[in-house]
Amino acid sequence: MNRLPLETRVQILSMLVEGSSMRAVSRIAKVSINTVTKLLVDAGTVAAAYHDEKVREVHAKRVQCDEIWSFCYAKQKNASAEMKAAGTAGDVWTWTTLDSDSKLIVTWRVGGRDRETGADFMHDVAFRLADRVQLTADGFPAYPHAVEKAFGKDVDFAQLVKIYQDSASRSPEKRYSPAVCVGAHKDVIRGKPDQRHISTSHVERQNLTMRMSMRRFTRLTNAHSKKVENHCHALALYFLHYNWMRPNQALQGKTPAMAANLAKAPLTMADLVAMVDRAGLEERLGIYSN
Repeated sequence: MNRLPLETRVQILSMLVEGSSMRAVSRIAKVSINTVTKLLVDAGTVAAAYHDEKVREVHAKRVQCDEIWSFCYAKQKNASAEMKAAGTAGDVWTWTTLDSDSKLIVTWRVGGRDRETGADFMHDVAFRLADRVQLTADGFPAYPHAVEKAFGKDVDFAQLVKIYQDSASRSPEKRYSPAVCVGAHKDVIRGKPDQRHISTSHVERQNLTMRMSMRRFTRLTNAHSKKVENHCHALALYFLHYNWMRPNQALQGKTPAMAANLAKAPLTMADLVAMVDRAGLEERLGIYSN
């Protein structure tokens, strides 16, 4: 079986987590788009399994939750009813949970912005945390029910509800500007959260990093995801890079996994390629399961 050199595979994966589109990667690395896609799928599969295995019993004090929008194949208003029903086109929301101290992404979930996805997401959050935490989310109405079902009374939970106002200007330069936040209020839902730490600033900043690090999240381009499965693989690759490889300036150069005491040293892309090779060998021998 032909296999790309290690340096080329490291280059491809590194470019994918630094904001390059798949076609740009194929041109620069001088490989076919199918080769880039195959490597993304393999690396994303291994990355998701690695996160699921390693990110457990996280000792956190304050966690923040948020959702970030993207779309697959076509925007919701342009997607056919059949594709929307099948979940292959339209809006795609990524739910994320961040440990405010270590900056670790505890978990994520891809789906709709609805009660069902919120409930599944919050159960996974509770599963991965070792201690009682202060949890802050935005004002989305699905959170209180999801948090109650996942945590019961063993959580200090508040929502930061922001108030937005659309700009009165309709000039071209304002057309794609976000609504202006004119205020916010803190709603304590359960327990006794510390008012000073009712915030979603850290997770929102991470979501900005995520939008800048994956071309498929870039607005007003045709670089959006065409398949939900590949969207999920790209996210798994990004979160492995963010948690385990990328030093964080706020952590004095440590990775979030190191700050959360889940690792002693950063992983490298070469390590990930080795894990992909090992998983492929085990699968061919019939002993790999995920």
